[in-house]
Amino acid sequence: MTGRLIFVLMLALATSSLATSSASAAEGDPARGKAVFQRTCENCHAAVIGVNKVGPSLWNVIDRKPAIVPDFAYSDAMKANKQAWTPTTLDAYLADPRGDVHGVKMFFKGLPNPADRANVIAYLQTLR
Repeated sequence: MTGRLIFVLMLALATSSLATSSASAAEGDPARGKAVFQRTCENCHAAVIGVNKVGPSLWNVIDRKPAIVPDFAYSDAMKANKQAWTPTTLDAYLADPRGDVHGVKMFFKGLPNPADRANVIAYLQTLR
């Protein structure tokens, strides 16, 4: 019985963590996210349509399939990535880009702070 109780508690904790991560992305602050984006992402990514820098434009990135921005040379790893950029997939990617999609060209260690990720994702949701 003790083993089952521990399993149920661990399952509940894991489910709670996933819900918190998704809820955090939905509850981010776009204004704060814009500030993080400008300080951390803007050197390599544009927030406007049709402008690619070292990285592709992030205009309309939410729910977009990976590796489809015209005139950008994606890595084979990103071309093989088939998961759309949802708040959940972006949260995982922004936490550890090279760990999430092995072989990407992006040389960025990630945003370790969940609030920063949630805020950036909230900002990206405004880019439509």
